[in-house]
Amino acid sequence: MREHSRPRGRREAGGGGGGAGGADASPRRERRGDPAAGGRHRPAMEEGAADLRQRKKQNCTESDKMAPEERNKENSKLGKSPKYMLIQRFAKLFFGCLAAVTSGMMYAVYLSTYHERKFWFSSRQELEREITFQGDSAIYYSFYKELLKAPSFERGVYELTHNNKTISLKTINAVQQMTLYPELIASVLYQASGSEEVIEPVYFYIGIVFGLQGIYVTALFVTSWVMSGTWLAGMLTVAWFIINRTDTTRIDYSIPSRENWALPYFACQVAALTGYLKKNLNSSAEKFCYLLVNASTYTFVMMWEYSHYLLFVQAVSLFLLDCFALAQTEKVHEVYRIYLFSLIVGYLLQFENSALLVSPLLSLVVALMFSKSLQMNMKKSTFVSRLLKIMYIYLVLTVAVTLNFLLKMFIPHKENEHLLKFIEVKLGLNTTKNFTMNWLLCQESLQAPSQDFFLRLTQSSLLPFYILVLIICLFSVTQVIFRRICGEPLKETVKLEDGRIGERPEIVYHVIHTILLGCLAMCLEGMKYLWTPYVCMLAAFGVCSPELWMTLFKWLRLKAVHPILLALILSMAVPTIIGFSLWKEFFPRIMTELTELQEFYDPDTVELMTWIKRQAPVAAVFAGSPQLMGVIKLCTGWMVSSLPLYNDDDLLKRNENIYQIYSKRSAEDIYKILTAYKANFLVIEDSICNEVGPVRGCRVKDLLDIANGHVVCEEGDNYAYSKHGRFCHEIKMNYSPYVNYFTRVYWNRSYFVYRINTVISFQS
Repeated sequence: MREHSRPRGRREAGGGGGGAGGADASPRRERRGDPAAGGRHRPAMEEGAADLRQRKKQNCTESDKMAPEERNKENSKLGKSPKYMLIQRFAKLFFGCLAAVTSGMMYAVYLSTYHERKFWFSSRQELEREITFQGDSAIYYSFYKELLKAPSFERGVYELTHNNKTISLKTINAVQQMTLYPELIASVLYQASGSEEVIEPVYFYIGIVFGLQGIYVTALFVTSWVMSGTWLAGMLTVAWFIINRTDTTRIDYSIPSRENWALPYFACQVAALTGYLKKNLNSSAEKFCYLLVNASTYTFVMMWEYSHYLLFVQAVSLFLLDCFALAQTEKVHEVYRIYLFSLIVGYLLQFENSALLVSPLLSLVVALMFSKSLQMNMKKSTFVSRLLKIMYIYLVLTVAVTLNFLLKMFIPHKENEHLLKFIEVKLGLNTTKNFTMNWLLCQESLQAPSQDFFLRLTQSSLLPFYILVLIICLFSVTQVIFRRICGEPLKETVKLEDGRIGERPEIVYHVIHTILLGCLAMCLEGMKYLWTPYVCMLAAFGVCSPELWMTLFKWLRLKAVHPILLALILSMAVPTIIGFSLWKEFFPRIMTELTELQEFYDPDTVELMTWIKRQAPVAAVFAGSPQLMGVIKLCTGWMVSSLPLYNDDDLLKRNENIYQIYSKRSAEDIYKILTAYKANFLVIEDSICNEVGPVRGCRVKDLLDIANGHVVCEEGDNYAYSKHGRFCHEIKMNYSPYVNYFTRVYWNRSYFVYRINTVISFQS
């Protein structure tokens, strides 16, 4: 019996002593049985417990300190030493940057080669090269030429700011009115770099624009790389951008346009903002992103007169991001301060441009800054805090609208009123017979996108993958917002296995931004050039992001295969398959574009410009369609009566009045209009006079008849009320009274030039 009792005592001692040795079992049992002894030893027990807790704390601290060493040992066992990890990160960064820069350079070379093949640019004379710039592009390049011809840069700038040699009877500040800062920069670089003896001015000019397009592509590459973590997404972004070039850029037929100069800076700003919004960003990277956002935002404002509208859409995206507390509030408000700084400096340097003061961006930013002190944190998860959050949103919107209304009341502005009228008519809130308004509504870029646009995006597989990525991200963001409303805090670090891509603030920003731009693109086809590049970027990021696939697998509750492994495999396999299919289908087409010689030759326009330079007096003023007047100003330097600009009420009225040469007005009426603008020569374009447009009612002559009340449409029947024939037809007949006011001096297959008689001779 004794032999069996001793082991049982050890087991009891071991169980009661919490794993202590058997030698201590008897004394512990005696202390438990003697209350007096227990009372005497209680302080000692508490002391021992305190020592035990202290030892545990020290052990935990030591284990935490040893964690990196153990991790390094584990990495070394796997063949990944700290030095190896550093080299791996450096190699990834180096090759990613190399791929981004190479992609941008190759795209710039591609554009240059395509432009050469399309226009035979190097084999043309200077006049034939300049004819390739049409409409407003011709005006921008003509001022670049004038800057280079000026005796000094200061004198050239003064002549542009006090310009009275472009439009008859009008002195304009061309730098402010036409946003000529790109031309100022290009002329300074051309002269300061000593390129006069190396390269012709036109090649230097278009070379800068093509280089900026390369920067544009590089910025999109970097944005998708930052979001996905792999530069494979950047390569796919560039591939989709080039394949859908028809819908991503206007560079093919409008090289000097303001958006081609400005959008590369906006792309850099978006890339920097994407990095700036990321969580757990080290201080040096955060400071670099902040400075880049600052510089690119200001440059963007200076390069494009409509830049503040696009920044307003971005500010609304950040406002919604901040409202749901999905990003650091301080970072978002730092971006607001950048907007404010850019608008103020832009206002001062753009000769006190009132359009920036009455812009919706300024009103929204001021309202946000004013309401910042009232913003409540949603982390409190109380009914009162959520109610105050709603009140905060209402306050911001109310203050912004009220402030914008007051600014427009007290600050004189006329530059953008026609845009508001256009929006009213476009939304069906108003109707008008105004020629300019209806002409703008008939422009293809201001109409809803056609089915061909969506078909092209689908054929390149861009649209289906974009919709898939957008749906996954949108649902994930909705889940995160619902959790925030319920009071659940965001995770500081989102891991791959969490499957919560909607908790990353930079992703939420891009989702909101692309939805807003997409809504605009669905209304106006011209907005597709702002939306489609970010469609390429977002779709490429999604298919290359393991986190997005993991989010999808979390919803599907995939258990048959390890979801993390499958997400990593798909993030590599899917973009690879897409890349190979795009290469097989579209690469031969791109190579055909580069090897195929296209012919662009307009002998009638060349003959007209040659005749003007040789026969017309130097002080002559030409009248005609605004698009043709821009080309005449560029190619000849002669003064014109109108220009293709739509940000000035006086110019808009001039354009409408001079377009009357294609209406049913009398010879006397047209003569009075032209002499009021001191015009000496009139150019009639046969393509406008005999225009057969695809949409009846959108031709220039139809719009003029509607505006003048010469045609009334009732139930499909047209009733003409003008007693005069169409002027552009009647003047070609050479009979009275037209020959009394106008004398034909030149004509070819496309153009008829008439001298406006100063002395009227009445012939029978």
